[in-house]
Amino acid sequence: MTPERRTNTIRILIADDESNIRRILETRLRLAGFEVAAAVNGMQALELFRSFEPDALVLDVMMPELDGFAVTERIRAQSEVPIILLTSLGDVGDRLTGLKLGADDYILKPFSPKELELRIRCVLRRSSPLLLSGKQINNGADRKPASSHWLIVGNFRVDLTRRKAYRGDERIRLTGMEFSLLELLIKRAGESVSRLDILEQVWGYRPTKSNDSRVVDVHISRLRAKVEEDVEAPELILTTRGKGYMFRRCSQEEMSLKV
Repeated sequence: MTPERRTNTIRILIADDESNIRRILETRLRLAGFEVAAAVNGMQALELFRSFEPDALVLDVMMPELDGFAVTERIRAQSEVPIILLTSLGDVGDRLTGLKLGADDYILKPFSPKELELRIRCVLRRSSPLLLSGKQINNGADRKPASSHWLIVGNFRVDLTRRKAYRGDERIRLTGMEFSLLELLIKRAGESVSRLDILEQVWGYRPTKSNDSRVVDVHISRLRAKVEEDVEAPELILTTRGKGYMFRRCSQEEMSLKV
C-alpha cells in the first residue's frame, strides 16, 4: 500500500537488485528527510512509479526483468521526472546510452551515499525548485498570475518564469535539467559557455574524468532535437568549436517582459 504523501515531503524511488545497496540508500535518504520506496527489479520499479508517484528516481542499470535503460525509456515516454542511473558499466558508450534515453545524470559504482544525495538535490533543484524549497504551488482561482519573462525568436518561445517552451502553439516537453540547460544558455546568449561551466552550473559538480563532460554533449543533442527545426543546421543552440556551446545572440526585441 502506498503511504499518504506528507506535506512538503519529497519522494524518492530507488530500484536496485542488491539488497545491501537498497538498505544503505533507504537509510541515508530517510535520514536526509526524504520519503523512500524501494524496488528490487525493473518491473516493480514501474509499478511503484505509478502508485508511489515519486519526485525523482534512482535506477540501477543492471536489474533483472527490466534493466534501468528500459525503465528509463518507458518512464520518459510519459513523464519528465528526474532520473539518476547507477552503473558499474565501464564502457563510456554504455553510460551515455542512459543519457540518450532520457536520464538526467548517472553515478558510477562504487559511490558515496552522500554524493548520491547531493546529486538528487541538484536534479530536484533544477527540475522542481519550489518542491525542494518546501514551497507549495497554489492553483486556486484567486491567485494572481506572476509576470512572465519571455524569449521570443521567430516561432520559438520560452517562458523563463513558468519554465515552459513552445514552438508556435505547441508545447515542447523538456525535462527539468533540459530546461535548466536551455535557461543557462539563454541568459548568456551570444556568449560561449564551456562544457565545464555548464556541468558546474546545471549539474552542480566538476568532472573527475575527461569523459564526464560528455553528459553535457548528450543533453545538448537531446535539447536540439526538441527545439531546433533542423537539427543538422541548428540556428538556436550553436557549437563553439574547442570551447563549448552558445545560444544565438538575441536583440532587445526578442527578449521581452510580458505580464
